Amino acid sequence: MKFYSTRSRNHTADSMEAVLKGIAPDGGLYTPLDFASMQVNVGDLLEMSAVEISAEVIGRILNDFTRDEMRALIEAAYEDKFETADLTPVKKVGDDFVLELFRGPTSAFKDVALSVLPRLIVAAREKLGVEDEIVILTATSGDTGKAALEGFHDVAGTRIIVFYPDGGVSDVQKAQMVTQAGDNVGVCAVKGNFDDAQTGVKNIFADDEANRWAAASGARLSSANSINIGRLAPQVAYYFKAYCDLVLNAEIGLGDAVNFIVPTGNFGDILAGEFARRMGLPVGKLVCASNANNVLTDFINTGVYDRRREFYRTASPSMDILVSSNLERYLFLASGGDFDAVAGLMRELSENGVYTAPTAMMDEMRAHFSAGCADDAAALKAIGEVWRDYGYLMDTHTAVGWAVMQQFKDAEDNGWKNVLLSTASPYKFSHDVLSAVSDARPETGFAAMDRLNAETGVPVPPNLATLRDRAPRFTDCVEKGEMLEYVKARIRK
Repeated sequence: MKFYSTRSRNHTADSMEAVLKGIAPDGGLYTPLDFASMQVNVGDLLEMSAVEISAEVIGRILNDFTRDEMRALIEAAYEDKFETADLTPVKKVGDDFVLELFRGPTSAFKDVALSVLPRLIVAAREKLGVEDEIVILTATSGDTGKAALEGFHDVAGTRIIVFYPDGGVSDVQKAQMVTQAGDNVGVCAVKGNFDDAQTGVKNIFADDEANRWAAASGARLSSANSINIGRLAPQVAYYFKAYCDLVLNAEIGLGDAVNFIVPTGNFGDILAGEFARRMGLPVGKLVCASNANNVLTDFINTGVYDRRREFYRTASPSMDILVSSNLERYLFLASGGDFDAVAGLMRELSENGVYTAPTAMMDEMRAHFSAGCADDAAALKAIGEVWRDYGYLMDTHTAVGWAVMQQFKDAEDNGWKNVLLSTASPYKFSHDVLSAVSDARPETGFAAMDRLNAETGVPVPPNLATLRDRAPRFTDCVEKGEMLEYVKARIRK
């Protein structure tokens, strides 16, 4: 399988190279164009386990790994890490369905992919004969950081540095990161927002590409963000798994379309759904759900991407993003692989903060995507209503998706079943979730966790319940312009 940089026909890679590099030398994102060779017969998946489905789907995308290699890798990645062998169960809530993606070791949907990515990187490193240490650089808006740290800690031949926005994650998310065990991990706050951290990481890659300072220290940079195709591929699998669950439970017939509602800020989780659609999954609409930082909603509805707007810190911090990296991959696909057009749009975004996509791209997008947004008030209202009506407790991000799902059903109900992709355990955002179901206002995140458990009876995931007993290991905080020197110093050590 050949993967192309979204910005230049001169940069290609096979799947192992794309996983190992993370980002193309020109700053583009490695993306496949030949979906005909990746087709999946959904009927063949119906009798497979979750692990078997994952191995089959991921193997179609990253097909430089043999079938046996991929199966062994996936089995090792998920063994004894998730609450259930089902990995990502589907729960019926009212007339709709919630795909629970938070049953992994850090109680966030990122676990599904970040349990796999370290093993992909190690396998690619070995098969390609690379001796350099792989240094993983990751910007996080909350959940990616902990999931990446958990996946990479003490993995031989790797080191990981995670940057998060200072004051821009929940108390529990921060505690998860700064208490992380492992001799090869590092965590640092950035004075700014997620976009500052993400831009800083991309700039570090670009500087190293120009100056080769990592190689001088026996290191090679890579990424655990969804700019890495190895992070995105495992996410495609759970769309197929959810569809199979609906068929097996007689909720739909094989071949019926399904709508997927996806809370997203960086466009990675919903892009995985587009990959699934192009690989043969019957998808009705992919509904992009934004919070108050609704740059994606505005883009899908108007064709204008404009990051020159007020940035809001919300109750759904993992979606507090104004520069959605994976949208670049979609523009590349929608344009049929027009490198020059995508490079031009990304240049406009970098230089001017805004671009207008060609009409043909937007016509293609609107044929398959819808979009809506919900602010904190709407999300908290959704949490309270769903708890009272159905006894189902959602986190703040999933609640944004629930609110947008109702908008979608009111505006363009197409008759297909709706599956909402969940984001995290409600206990990662206990303060806000508690405020939606109770009048209690505890002072700390852990006190809110206790009270939420007492009010609802929903069990606290063990990995979160024990956080309060762990001492912080990492207290570093840098200005956004200091990230490059920080990484250089860490690598030299």
